[in-house]
Amino acid sequence: MRALWSEDTKRRAWRRVWVAVAEAQAAAGLVTAQQVDDIRANSTRIDVGRAAEIEAEIGHDLMAELQVFAEQCKVGGGVLHWGLTSADVEDNADVVRQRAALDLISSRLRELLLIFADQIDATADLPVLGYTHLQPAEPTTFGYRLAGYAQDLLAHFHALARLRAEIRGKGIKGAVGTGASIAEMLQGTAVSAEMLEATVMEALGIQAFPVTGQTYPRIQDYSLLSGLAGLAGSLHKFAFDVRIMQSPAVGQAREPFGEKQVGSSAMPFKRNPVRSEKICSLARLVASAVSVAWENAASTLLERTLDDSANRRVILPEAFLACDEMLTTAAAVLRGIEIDHEQAGAALDEFAPFAATERLLSSLVQAGADRQATHARLREHCLAVLEAMRGGTPNTLSDRLSSDTNLLRYLQPARIRELLKAESYLGFASARARALAAEIRERTRAAPSKSRR
Repeated sequence: MRALWSEDTKRRAWRRVWVAVAEAQAAAGLVTAQQVDDIRANSTRIDVGRAAEIEAEIGHDLMAELQVFAEQCKVGGGVLHWGLTSADVEDNADVVRQRAALDLISSRLRELLLIFADQIDATADLPVLGYTHLQPAEPTTFGYRLAGYAQDLLAHFHALARLRAEIRGKGIKGAVGTGASIAEMLQGTAVSAEMLEATVMEALGIQAFPVTGQTYPRIQDYSLLSGLAGLAGSLHKFAFDVRIMQSPAVGQAREPFGEKQVGSSAMPFKRNPVRSEKICSLARLVASAVSVAWENAASTLLERTLDDSANRRVILPEAFLACDEMLTTAAAVLRGIEIDHEQAGAALDEFAPFAATERLLSSLVQAGADRQATHARLREHCLAVLEAMRGGTPNTLSDRLSSDTNLLRYLQPARIRELLKAESYLGFASARARALAAEIRERTRAAPSKSRR
């Protein structure tokens, strides 16, 4: 990903556009085969140092690269950039790199999803205490919780594939997007401006917007960054939950920790979830880029203004780089995640009777009890026991409920105690977790195109 967004790759992409245009002009009889051969032969001779020298003098990065390229092309240099404006080169090259970057992201995401599938299968039957409002709730399984993250990521996998297929370049349309310079250049030939544009875009492997100003519509950047921000949000949710699960209060799982890894410079005992925290930190960065892209799209005045240019050089590559790093880190966290069976089991034992009161309530209503009155009765017992537990008293909820004469009118004590064993109160969690793992493997089998065109 770093190589893709490097100066070298950017300039190669620019030159690829210039080559494609020269080839199309040759097909129209405007330039000679020798000129095209010369341009093509020198298209990979990137000299960032020389371009930087020229840019320092003229203050225009694309013109600096064009001058370097023209210097290298002794035969064809004079026809380079004929009929074009900067955005004809830059915008099309940007989209070529964006599509390649989406391929890399999709590959990383596919890898992460397959790790999820394996971990879901491995933990589909493992009961753990569920939490709502960060308070103990009914039990779930660890695999079912993982399936929730994976389901969101699978949706992003396909959304990003659709996004890749839909993003388009500016095309070859000249200074304000009317194609006037191209049409004038082609007068007297059998080639129209539309035909030349189609030829160039086919060579680049992308489609063009039919209507543009000087640049492609910047709302496309907003859509692209919104897609990446959505992925970042789901990765943030997973990482944030790992951080919570690693806290002693929950203690169900923790991210991997190296044998010589240091958690804190001050407190030797610390085992901080630094990888998950990094994911959350980078996710915020990606999300912040969306508002900048919105401003760019909303504030591009008339056919164009340049106030988007500087920030686009930051927000686009950094969003991709951050997502790439988040996906790599999430894969490492998930692959090496450590489940604390002992503490998870202890928490489930401690709160299982509370978690199962909804199950008990349903059975009591089925046996003829009034739902509202019974809910109030169970609530009174639960709050009293919780208060006693805060003072160090063991959990006595099963004893209290199985001896409550109001409840015993409907169920026997043994049945009440049986219903309060929440470990078996898991519904379809295990089956649906496994089904999602199978769906991941099926739906990621045909990965999005890896073409770098």
